[in-house]
Amino acid sequence: MKIVTDDGADLLPEEIAEMEITVVPFYIHFPDGELVSTEISRDEFYTRLRKAAPHVPTTASPSPGRFINTYRRLAADGDEVISLHITSKMSSTYDDARLAAEYAEANISLIDTLSFSGGQRFQVLAAALAARAGWAKEAIVGLVERIRNVTELVFTLGTLEYLERGGRIGRVQALLGSVLKIKPVIVVDKEDSRFNPLGRRRSFPQALRLIVDHLIKTYGPTTPLWLSVLHGQFTEQAQNLAEMLSEHLQVARLDVLRISPALGVHAGPEAIGVAALPMSLLEGLLPSPAAGEV
Repeated sequence: MKIVTDDGADLLPEEIAEMEITVVPFYIHFPDGELVSTEISRDEFYTRLRKAAPHVPTTASPSPGRFINTYRRLAADGDEVISLHITSKMSSTYDDARLAAEYAEANISLIDTLSFSGGQRFQVLAAALAARAGWAKEAIVGLVERIRNVTELVFTLGTLEYLERGGRIGRVQALLGSVLKIKPVIVVDKEDSRFNPLGRRRSFPQALRLIVDHLIKTYGPTTPLWLSVLHGQFTEQAQNLAEMLSEHLQVARLDVLRISPALGVHAGPEAIGVAALPMSLLEGLLPSPAAGEV
């Protein structure tokens, strides 16, 4: 069983290598040219993003042709392929992969994760772990669906400017308001992957506390959780959030991750949030904690 995804999943390089996950990258269009998202480091990208303002770069999903080549290569020995992708509500990636699957002449099962970043990552890692354990395709798909239904993805931003320019503002338009320098807190809807406003605060510490309170309300203080702190180029606040989570929740596993360029285009450098998953969903699949920040 082969696992495919895109780099909207914010996987660690060591996870990709260890789990033998194939990641099909996005393209980033800066005003001065195009590059593949994997060709640039996180810090280089966010530094360049700041300098490009007010000209925000755009993204393009992998072409169907690229998916066809990937599927044919992976299925050459008769292997089944499970391909999990960033929510179809935000990107054409899933549709491009579906089109490719029709022409690849291979056994491809497609999953719309209805998520992105840490939420998508949990689904991809679960599929890879289950595949390595020898699970059947139907069982893997069922596990992924259960994980999707209980994963929380909540974040705050330094500004809504990047979401607004990228056309991703959606239901959080109400958070714009007239108050300068507010920090919107946004939760991703599990049903349709849209952005729902959770609230707004005047400072990052207050916004981070709202994130923690939301997770306490959702899971309670004693449920063992896998928590992934995600940020663009905001190391200090990411560490603050990690410490708050460790203080108020039952942390079984904690990662601090960088948001990929494919998503950073829309979130900006001062994006910070957390993906949360009850560890019970991965019982028997997860060996030992893996390392944190890239």
